[in-house]
Amino acid sequence: MRKLLLLRPEPGLSASAERAYALGLDVIRCPLFQVERRDWDVPDPAQYDALLLTSANAVRHAGPKLERLTALPVHAVGQSTAAAARDAGLGVNSIGTGNVTDLLANLDPSLRLLHLAGEDHRPDDDPRIDRRIVYRSVAVADPGLPPLDGLVVAVHSPRAGARLAELANERGTAVIAAISDAAAAACGHGWAGISVAAEPSDKSLLALAASLCHKSGR
Repeated sequence: MRKLLLLRPEPGLSASAERAYALGLDVIRCPLFQVERRDWDVPDPAQYDALLLTSANAVRHAGPKLERLTALPVHAVGQSTAAAARDAGLGVNSIGTGNVTDLLANLDPSLRLLHLAGEDHRPDDDPRIDRRIVYRSVAVADPGLPPLDGLVVAVHSPRAGARLAELANERGTAVIAAISDAAAAACGHGWAGISVAAEPSDKSLLALAASLCHKSGR
């Protein structure tokens, strides 16, 4: 059975590792980024109808200023983000099952949305959105990437895929399990195989990784 390499930063790294252990996988942890809080100004919540959350990291790193926004209902991309919002005392109005584009397509076009995001957010020109940057992911200069030959590598974002492509000189028989088509494309070429999760979620990605780990390989 192949070993699984996890690249995401904490606390998501530990959450993914626990899910992988429950699936009976042998895990190697090598975070390529670390998440840092950024100072931000809280706007008047009366200017908005709802919060748009596309990452649990936004909730974790928004800090005590988030308390001023608890009256706003949340539209979250994915179950993990929704769970983090509830844990922070926020009320979740809707949960997307795809990406942020899919979520926005199902929302009232007249809504005024406050998006709490990271520096590396997905660009858009939706007039409903006003954005505040509350965290950033900083690349680890020397993450100590292990030899990749024979591994299944879980890639949780396009940025992680791009960083992996920069670091991985010897790709050998390693295969990629990517959370999205964009994450898969960012990994570049030369891998023994690249597969994309059925849904853009950690649960779906780890299910894919488990199937790849149990296929014949080193």
